[in-house]
Amino acid sequence: MSTETYGRRFVEIAEWPTKVALEAMLEGQLAAVSSVYGQLDRIAAASEAAAERLRDGGRIVYMGAGTSGRIAVQDGVELTPTYNWPADRLVFVLAGGTLAVTESVEGAEDDEADARAQIAAAALGPHDVAIGVAASGRTPFTVAGIEAARAAGALTIGIANNPGSILLNASDHPILAETGGEPIAGSTRMKAGTAQKVVLNLLSTTMMLRLGLVYRGLMVDMRVSNEKLARRACGIVQELTGVSEVEAEDALKVSDYNIRKAVLVASGRPPAEADALLTLYPKDLKSALAHGPL
Repeated sequence: MSTETYGRRFVEIAEWPTKVALEAMLEGQLAAVSSVYGQLDRIAAASEAAAERLRDGGRIVYMGAGTSGRIAVQDGVELTPTYNWPADRLVFVLAGGTLAVTESVEGAEDDEADARAQIAAAALGPHDVAIGVAASGRTPFTVAGIEAARAAGALTIGIANNPGSILLNASDHPILAETGGEPIAGSTRMKAGTAQKVVLNLLSTTMMLRLGLVYRGLMVDMRVSNEKLARRACGIVQELTGVSEVEAEDALKVSDYNIRKAVLVASGRPPAEADALLTLYPKDLKSALAHGPL
């Protein structure tokens, strides 16, 4: 496996001056990001296919083991606060369970039966999208999970860092970010992990774009849960309507901090009419704003 390659260049890395070691490791990180360029067509196809499934109420399933599983979780948990993605439409299938997010669970990545059991418990179907992540592309838990998800009718996306791997061959949409060996041999949390996170960032964000959860580059479905986000929401309303800060804050309060509704209210719609427009155009703020009086 290329991710396990022992790079002779780094044999003495522990003896190098600190800045020299840092420069070499940063070089690897930049190369990891660049490895994703060649996969943009595959990421585009996967995100469009995923969005089509998810329009009908499907769930996003993230699965993995060890570092790859934790990176997958990191991507998934951000969808709810950022895009108001329903928590009950997120499923995490992790080797060793949720304990593995903060601790190493020995032997869990080899447990194919547990992966199948978790997929069975989730009762996946044709509207669901399963994303499996593994640097090696051969982790038994993740491969078994993707195979079970595909057999259940879910759309499957495999992300790996080794070409020709089992996970990629088992997935409807294989995405290869070939990062090669690591500065610290076998430490795939470095280059491989960085590339995985970039792929997931692009994939999940594009899915949200295609589902209409972004308007004019702004998070119009963001959950407002603290003061910082309240300020951001106010800025979004101001940007989209041209009203003052006070007017934007008032519109948000009247709208119970629903940004879409606040934009309509700040644009001159009565709250009840804003509600009706959002029912008519639940994920199309552009059309809601353009619609004539009800």
